[in-house]
Amino acid sequence: MRAPDGVCAVVLAAGLGTRLRPLTMLRPKALVPVGNVTLLDRTLARLAEVGLTGADRVAVNTHWLAGQIDEHVDGRARLSFEPEPLGTAGALGNLRGWIGGRAVLVLNADAYVAADAPDDLAALLAGWDGDRVRMHGVKAGLPDPFHGYNFAGASLLPAADVAALADQPRELARTTWRPAEQAGRLDVVPLPGLYLDCGTPADYLAANLHAAGDRNLSGDGVRVTGQAHGSVLGNGSQVDGAVRDCVLWPGAYVAPHEELYRVIRVGRDLTVPAA
Repeated sequence: MRAPDGVCAVVLAAGLGTRLRPLTMLRPKALVPVGNVTLLDRTLARLAEVGLTGADRVAVNTHWLAGQIDEHVDGRARLSFEPEPLGTAGALGNLRGWIGGRAVLVLNADAYVAADAPDDLAALLAGWDGDRVRMHGVKAGLPDPFHGYNFAGASLLPAADVAALADQPRELARTTWRPAEQAGRLDVVPLPGLYLDCGTPADYLAANLHAAGDRNLSGDGVRVTGQAHGSVLGNGSQVDGAVRDCVLWPGAYVAPHEELYRVIRVGRDLTVPAA
């Protein structure tokens, strides 16, 4: 299913990623690699499956390390820089002119989604009447759920709800989702599959290991003279020691005397445990 002409998409990528530091001191969270593909590219690919591509239909908001995202997007989407973070609702208010009265499919850039069925966003669009607020949900594991589900990274907002959002720091949970729930206008569409927000080293590692599927997932130019098991090996990485259930960023190196387990390695000496 393709998104109707009156729907555009906004990818939220302005977060500071504080829980994922020190990794996000080097890259914005949207550009950390999962299975050797950046989270942002995974999100743009999901949108492309429902026909949402290009700078006229997809926008990405930025703040932290915005220049890296600008360079990476390279014209594939409209960019919206925020000198100060505006939150999930304020980001849409800031894009009001570009949105131009359309409904918005809004996605978190840090979401890792492995759906059991292709075109998982199509379920949010199917049969939509243009008036109800929709969101993807997974069975609640956090407090204060929506109809027994936690938000799973994607929401479909009617044009009227989007037009009411101000260019001020606000969150969709308070401006839109809770009011819609209280008014009986909120639909939660269960996400068929795995959802991780990649906000912590533990969840980030879990997403990568899921992408690897209990095997090594190697990028281009990887060299292994030691041992590697069930790990994601970034482009140009080298393993002269041993790694198991690890993530190696592009260009990472593991020395012959090193045995790494369930960590993220960047370069030669930055090792982030996933505990």
